[in-house]
Amino acid sequence: MTTPRSRLRTACAAAVVLTATALPAPAFATSANDTTHVDGRLPSGATYTMDVPTRWNGTVLLFSHGYNDVGTPNPAENAPDDATKSLLLREGYALAGSSYASTGWALPGAVDDQLATLSAFDERFGAAHRTVAWGRSYGGMVTTAIAERHPERIDGSMSLCGLVHGGVANWNNTLDPVFALKTLLAPGSDVPLVNLPSQKAATAAADTMVAAVDKAQTSAGGRARIALAAALHNIPGWNDEKQPRPGASDWDAQQANQYTAVKGLLKVAAFNRRQESETRSGGNTSWNTGVDYAELFARSSVHKEVRELYRKAGLSLRDDLAAINSAPRVGAEPDAVAWMRRTSTFTGKLEKPQFDVHTTGDPLVPVQTESALRRAVTAAGTSNLLRQAYTDNAGHCTFSAAEQVAALHTLEDRIDTGKWPAADPGTLNSRAARANASDPARYVDYRPTPYLRPYDRAHPADDQ
Repeated sequence: MTTPRSRLRTACAAAVVLTATALPAPAFATSANDTTHVDGRLPSGATYTMDVPTRWNGTVLLFSHGYNDVGTPNPAENAPDDATKSLLLREGYALAGSSYASTGWALPGAVDDQLATLSAFDERFGAAHRTVAWGRSYGGMVTTAIAERHPERIDGSMSLCGLVHGGVANWNNTLDPVFALKTLLAPGSDVPLVNLPSQKAATAAADTMVAAVDKAQTSAGGRARIALAAALHNIPGWNDEKQPRPGASDWDAQQANQYTAVKGLLKVAAFNRRQESETRSGGNTSWNTGVDYAELFARSSVHKEVRELYRKAGLSLRDDLAAINSAPRVGAEPDAVAWMRRTSTFTGKLEKPQFDVHTTGDPLVPVQTESALRRAVTAAGTSNLLRQAYTDNAGHCTFSAAEQVAALHTLEDRIDTGKWPAADPGTLNSRAARANASDPARYVDYRPTPYLRPYDRAHPADDQ
């Protein structure tokens, strides 16, 4: 029987011939640590990159990278960071990943490019003994799409800080805080929240709203209202590693941290990325018709902080929630929603095991997205195939290399045995310490509150 190692030796010994779609650079170059490196180009135009250690353990990790804005570099990536890449190569894993053919909300093409990269890997090195799809942030959504739609190509999947709630839920919940900010801080403004005609218009809208938030931050009432908007997106009071961690009842410090995150949301996702996704989908995919914002707020993970800030400012929270509820609503375009639903939502029907990890202090893709995925897989009857774990840290995708490797080893045990091993914080932290004792190991016992605006194939919303 041909083993992965013997296939690798054969591939390396063969004459190097570039295909018509390969990059003009040499196809193979052995690095100092005995790793074979391969770069190439797919028919779609996407590039790919592969690294295979000489002592390959037979497992290939197919990495899906995060969202890259239009106009920014879009290199192929096969690992989230250099430290994790180095650790995985030392353990004998082969790494592969593509750039995706385009930047922005490119989910359908990204899935195709990742599968094509896997095929290119098989052609060069032979089929792996085990294939694991994994990804971070937007790449976690790409990974979950592969897991649902092409389970025959993988043995398991791993999403790290992923958009596992899907596209419709993502854009609906991105609308909510901005809708509240416009209603409370810029009620006379004509800032468009959806149907943005261009990136220039999106930037102008973002700048206007950031200016309104900056002005509001100078008063107690304004700060309370910013916190209310943050609550509608479940933005935590500690959301950046650079921030000192506030005390449990230090409402002012928590709000100051949320203020920074709210501005980041406005500058990054709420307008420019929305405009790009609307261009792809053919229109606005978000709505808040039928949404009761008082009820939504009551389910927020940070509602207590907001109540205390309103009390301190002498404002009526009830009146502000009533103002938001009475503001003119946003309706979606059915054809655009259908495109987003078809390409970027999930059924919850897993066929292979998936292990998800999320930081508790994520401001961009709140940890509650994991509740949305749990809801979908429970409805689909596949919850036995999903495990989720949480690290006690602030920021988006701020994992140590050892924490990621610990999650991978847990998933591999499930693949090998057919049963989930212990995945409690103590066990995961012990695995992380064995992977690299100098790295942080911060797994904690945590259960996220419900995602505020879930949408999946099993529970489609009917209030567009």
